[in-house]
Amino acid sequence: MAYFFASIWPNFRVALTLVESEHSSMSVCIAAQAAGARAVSATSSCGLALMYELLYVAASCRLPITLACVNRALSGPININADHSDSMGARDSGWIQIYAENNQEAYDNFIMAMPIGEHPSVRLPVMTCMDGFITSHAVENIELLDTDVVRKFVGEYNPEHYLLKKENPLAVGPYGISAYYMEQKVMQAEAMKAAKARILEVAAEFARISGRHYGLLEEYKMEDAELALVLIGSTAGTAKAAVDKLREGGVKAGLVKIRVFRPFPGEELAQALGKTKAVAVMDRSEGFSANGGPVFAETRSALYDLRERPYLINIVYGLGGRDMKVEDIEKIFSRLADIAATGEIGPVYTHMGQRSREEKV
Repeated sequence: MAYFFASIWPNFRVALTLVESEHSSMSVCIAAQAAGARAVSATSSCGLALMYELLYVAASCRLPITLACVNRALSGPININADHSDSMGARDSGWIQIYAENNQEAYDNFIMAMPIGEHPSVRLPVMTCMDGFITSHAVENIELLDTDVVRKFVGEYNPEHYLLKKENPLAVGPYGISAYYMEQKVMQAEAMKAAKARILEVAAEFARISGRHYGLLEEYKMEDAELALVLIGSTAGTAKAAVDKLREGGVKAGLVKIRVFRPFPGEELAQALGKTKAVAVMDRSEGFSANGGPVFAETRSALYDLRERPYLINIVYGLGGRDMKVEDIEKIFSRLADIAATGEIGPVYTHMGQRSREEKV
């Protein structure tokens, strides 16, 4: 799948091209999108890493390519199982990133990707992410929309400027000298800011045709939550089961699932967590910053301006496909309860799930 390139033209004819590598796949996508076609590709793990150079090119050329990323660990050691190190390695490449909890959400995200990225206020590529094997290879019932309904929703791709438009010759990807480079990056940054409003607009339109509602993030039983988790991807399903179980026991537990990591919903996240006492941010990738994972860094920054901030810890988990169970989530909430009661945080940045000689990790 990672080696295929698909070009979907406005009249919905499809061309499929087999190339020799993921680097070539994204190169062809860039060329086709610049020529005026819709371009789609898919990859994961080291395949995405092989695309990294071209991801920056696609974003800087403002080409709304759609890429399916099946999240898997990066080498080494060699591993093909789920974690978020591949897409997190591309988090600053200028791509919009949307993450799915399950197959229904993955399907829905794919449909919403093109109307988001192609809007004139955005014109950025979109990476739709799902957890490898846990989601990508799971057998799960989903509700499909009628093909004509999807075609109408996605609409035709009518770029204002493209290489095959003879009335307006142009160059794509020229050398950005110092006198122009920074202005280009500022325009990209402004487009990423504009993407937040467009994502919500498309989600509202999608709700009208599907009955399924999406936002930048999902709050689960957060109305009166005192203890909360922040996480991304399929682990949200496990965490919801743990929250339900704890609620039955009288624990005011809640969950915030981040759906859109780029643009990061900082203000929305701060509002969701503003009344909590203790929060655990869960990262399924290792940032090697010696201070925690990437989701933790973003969340901590988002909460900085709150007058009253919750206690915050980071749990790095599930690397290389290591399992996370309901009882593991319960242990995290137990630690949060102790932190809220005593004010003693202990280690801010820890790992969970690895083998250890210690009694507690």
